[in-house]
Amino acid sequence: MQEKFCESCGMPMGETDEMYGSESNGSKSIDYCKHCYDKGAFTSPNITLDEMIDAVAALMVKDFGFSPEDAKEQCKEGLPNLKRWKSA
Repeated sequence: MQEKFCESCGMPMGETDEMYGSESNGSKSIDYCKHCYDKGAFTSPNITLDEMIDAVAALMVKDFGFSPEDAKEQCKEGLPNLKRWKSA
């Protein structure tokens, strides 16, 4: 089974429902994590792609030991291809 990633920030969603965001009816979102999406709406509706790239890259450096350059490059390559940003 292919691992599912958040279609907003690229975070791995894992095999349990705990990382999934929620729809307005309380069901789990099939596309977005709980950090990006809650109760049927984005938690940061006005964030730009560039701001999301900076935020995710900073987490990759802090939590996963990426160099700032590698983190930023990976985010610039991957995030624009996610569902939230393809239509932006």
